[in-house]
Amino acid sequence: MKRSITLVGVFVAAAAVSACAVVDRFTDRSATTALVEADAPGQIEPVHAAAIVQDQAVFWVSSNGCTRKADLTPVVRRAGDASVITLRRLKEDRCLEPRDEGVEMRWSFQEMGLEPGSRVSVENPFQLPRG
Repeated sequence: MKRSITLVGVFVAAAAVSACAVVDRFTDRSATTALVEADAPGQIEPVHAAAIVQDQAVFWVSSNGCTRKADLTPVVRRAGDASVITLRRLKEDRCLEPRDEGVEMRWSFQEMGLEPGSRVSVENPFQLPRG
């Protein structure tokens, strides 16, 4: 009897977890994020810092000495009445002169297809600079 109650508990827990996954799939945030991940180029780039200033997105990223703006791309998605920027790396920096403080990269709102004064946030994970 105790064993069948345990098995029923396991099945109920499994069903509840599955239901959460189904609900997440149909919510705007997870569906949009999954879509961006599937369609987005490159890999998400951890950043040392990010700022939105004067209709520009400014990022400080790791560099082994060869990182250029063309090696990264900001992916912009709508989130309600705002936009979310995710910086992605297209080309790995394989140079051998690491810059402990990283390098600064800037994109104007115009380059990213955003209207001046748009509300934006940054979705990248933060990473402490080396050194």
